[in-house]
Amino acid sequence: MSSRLSSGGIRVATLAVVSLVLLSAVTGTVAAQSYQGASGTIVIGPDETYDSVEGVAGTVIVRGTVTGDIATAAGTVHVTETGEVGGNIEAAAGTVRIDGTVGGDVSVAGGTVEIGETAQIDGNLDVGASYLALRGTVDGTVQAGAEEFVLGPTASVGGDVRYDAATFTRAPEAAVGGSVVRDESIGASAGPEFGEFALPSWVGVVYGLFVNLLLGVILLAIFPSFSARVAGHVAERPAKSGGVGLLALVAVPVVLVVLLFTIVGIPLSLVGAVAFGVTAWVAVVYGQFAIGSWALSLADRENRWLALVVGLVGFALLGAIPVLGGLLELVAFLLGLGALALTLRESYRNRGAEPSGGRQTTLDESAGDTAAA
Repeated sequence: MSSRLSSGGIRVATLAVVSLVLLSAVTGTVAAQSYQGASGTIVIGPDETYDSVEGVAGTVIVRGTVTGDIATAAGTVHVTETGEVGGNIEAAAGTVRIDGTVGGDVSVAGGTVEIGETAQIDGNLDVGASYLALRGTVDGTVQAGAEEFVLGPTASVGGDVRYDAATFTRAPEAAVGGSVVRDESIGASAGPEFGEFALPSWVGVVYGLFVNLLLGVILLAIFPSFSARVAGHVAERPAKSGGVGLLALVAVPVVLVVLLFTIVGIPLSLVGAVAFGVTAWVAVVYGQFAIGSWALSLADRENRWLALVVGLVGFALLGAIPVLGGLLELVAFLLGLGALALTLRESYRNRGAEPSGGRQTTLDESAGDTAAA
């Protein structure tokens, strides 16, 4: 076996060991389908049922059912259209979006909070945010402290709407069963309180940035050449990278769902879902890193560590911009996912094309390859 393959094997083994150490250090317990602890990503699948979720994460996505409460600090929290939460939601996050059903109260603090048209909240809604858009149904009352508060045409509130906002927009079609009152005393009191301590809205953003930076450092340190090639795909072929990323984002979940309809495919689908979740996280980091590299190239600078910081910190700041921030993050994700897929394909082809009896790479050549990255 050539030293290139041996080096690749060592890197994979090293990444596996580092990942296991990190997971053992930060991952909590999952007992009786309840989550407690910290993780990069927490995903409740469409066919999964959890008793409760309590922890800190970069991303929390609920596509299935949580019969109890969710209490979390995260970068992003999303209850999708198929998601159901039987209890309350208390969250501090950079972005919170609810499109599904919540049986209890929702108390959240975030940069951007969106209650979609398909959302159904049986209890009260208490929000502290820079931007709040309410387009779904809230059976109880709404209390909101925000820079901008939009009450959309499909919004339906059973009780009162009390708010403190620099900008308040109410569509004529919005239905409110009680009164709509501006209350300047709300201020910082809006949003969740965990125990005796209120969590500021930036906690989730900072934590999400930290775990993404940590993953980025691991990737760049262990796979410098591979990471440089991913960034190169984004810079040289952005349209192709984005197109492949969009195709993967659509096709992979479809394949995983199809596998669920076969007995043999069920375990493959479950393993594939976990693998795709990890891949998506890596793609987010690679996409932002690649754009950071491109931005530095405009200033004739090449430094992968600086590019990582510029990309991730830049997108953490852009994420605070309503709507536009989310769109830019999506573009970076698609670019990263597509470039990652293209680079993996190239690596596989190159490995297959390499002669089994080829000469071994010298130490000087190996060091030169790493330095070039």
